[in-house]
Amino acid sequence: MKRIPLAVLVAVVLAQAGTPARAADDADLEKIRDEIKQLKQMDDARITELEKRLQQAESAAAPPQKSNAFNPAISLILSGTYANLSQDPANYRITNFPVPADVEVGPGFRGFSLGESELGIYANVDPYFYGGLNLALAPDNTASVEEAFIQTSALSNGFTLKAGRYFSGIGYLNEQHAHVWDFVDAPLAYQAFLGGQLGDDGVQLRWLAPLDTFLELGSELGRGRSYPGSNRDSNDAGMASLFVHLGGDLGVSHSWRTGLSVLTTAPRDQQVSTIDVAGNDVTNTFSGDTQLWIADFVWKYAPNGNATKTNFKLQGEYLWRRQDGELIYDVGGVASPGSYTATQAGWYLQAVYQFHPYWRVGVRTERLDSGNVAYGANSAQLANTGYDPTRNSIMLDYNLSEFSRIRVQYARDRAHEGLTDDEVFVQYQMSLGAHGAHSF
Repeated sequence: MKRIPLAVLVAVVLAQAGTPARAADDADLEKIRDEIKQLKQMDDARITELEKRLQQAESAAAPPQKSNAFNPAISLILSGTYANLSQDPANYRITNFPVPADVEVGPGFRGFSLGESELGIYANVDPYFYGGLNLALAPDNTASVEEAFIQTSALSNGFTLKAGRYFSGIGYLNEQHAHVWDFVDAPLAYQAFLGGQLGDDGVQLRWLAPLDTFLELGSELGRGRSYPGSNRDSNDAGMASLFVHLGGDLGVSHSWRTGLSVLTTAPRDQQVSTIDVAGNDVTNTFSGDTQLWIADFVWKYAPNGNATKTNFKLQGEYLWRRQDGELIYDVGGVASPGSYTATQAGWYLQAVYQFHPYWRVGVRTERLDSGNVAYGANSAQLANTGYDPTRNSIMLDYNLSEFSRIRVQYARDRAHEGLTDDEVFVQYQMSLGAHGAHSF
């Protein structure tokens, strides 16, 4: 029903009272006053009710008043894997690319095993700092600190400073946690040159340019504790890196990012397991300088910018490494010193297509270039066979939501010269708790 304003009603009543038909006596005037009073009370009550409803609606829509209501944000990634491998994983090697014994390469355990589950705790410290801790739970019942850092949140002019333990910003894949990867495992090039993934203790400075095109510059100084570095006793930084990332959009459906990174480190007495020309397992030590360059590129397509139904991603990286220093052959036996120089490379290229809101399919091909290796005085005991390891994979995953994923992957691995490993993986990944959006 359409309501008539109070002022109009009063005017009508007064007009009726003042008509010449009859003169209003005191009783009539008192009656009119009572009717006006009742109308005013009705409108006051209605206004009070509407004001109360408005306050209730505003309270329900307003954010919590306490700044630490969701502080800290806790997330848990549960992961598990079943692996069917045609070769014994204990004998897995990447021929011509020896790594330290404590660096994990290869497909992991046969049969059922707990995958790398992650526990993350992240929060704003105050208006000036942000902090995070990420623990990795490995299948062998060990736990390690992947990240434990503080990061500024109020520096001006596009600068951000991070300190503590963190994944390096070099390349594209390295900074991502394992549950973000599109395949069960890291590419061969990452395993051979970075031990799977590079994390270090140090400081990182980033600068985001105030441009329409994405341009980011970064620099890091670290202890160099992990491969390709070594945890040495020194006051100097054992690792340094520089990287630049450039990206943007092409229309509403395409986006891209490319980057170039360089990492330098100086390992000392780094123990490396390998096989000599006689077929013996030996442990050598390397001391010298390592320089690693990474070029990366990512292109994404989503029709009209909507990636919920269908999307496509093409991703690739090229890694080039040079090592120069001294290598001691069979450090626990003859301990024969000699010069060592190696120039090697590797790359991978992968494509992932989401053809249905719940389903994705992906393929990855990868190759290592054994390059040129000179063992100096130890060339009679150690040699580069010239074999180039390769690996090809295909995967299919089902994502019922953004928090749950089940993946099947097959890989034909020819990393070990003379052996072909047919690998089948079934993996689940479940995300519990607060979890922020992933980077591009």
